[in-house]
Amino acid sequence: QVQLVESGGGLVQPGGSLRLSCAASGSIDEITSMGWYRQAPGKQRELVAALTSEGSTNYADSVKGRFTISRDNAKNTVYLQMNSLKPEDTAVYYCNADSNPVGAPPDVIHDYWGQGTQVTVSS
Repeated sequence: QVQLVESGGGLVQPGGSLRLSCAASGSIDEITSMGWYRQAPGKQRELVAALTSEGSTNYADSVKGRFTISRDNAKNTVYLQMNSLKPEDTAVYYCNADSNPVGAPPDVIHDYWGQGTQVTVSS
């Protein structure tokens, strides 16, 4: 089991910055990748950024060059630095972790989610 706790959301003006944090606990060693998703009202949840255990990153086209995903292994925490925020970035942001349980085949992936944190970009 993996537990995820997000923090760092809030209200920011267009052009501003926020940093989201996601602290992981539990079966940390089984985590294969972590990422951030977001869901705006009336829209489907979408991938924002992902970071594998090997260090590879993947970003949605809409946030490339503005958002950066990173991690602090000592703190078991993943961050999403969001710069040059736009009103269309307004959404609930969710932290996600994929894990491969010890002893399970590599294609067995468990999916974990945080509770979500609201990001509102408005003047």
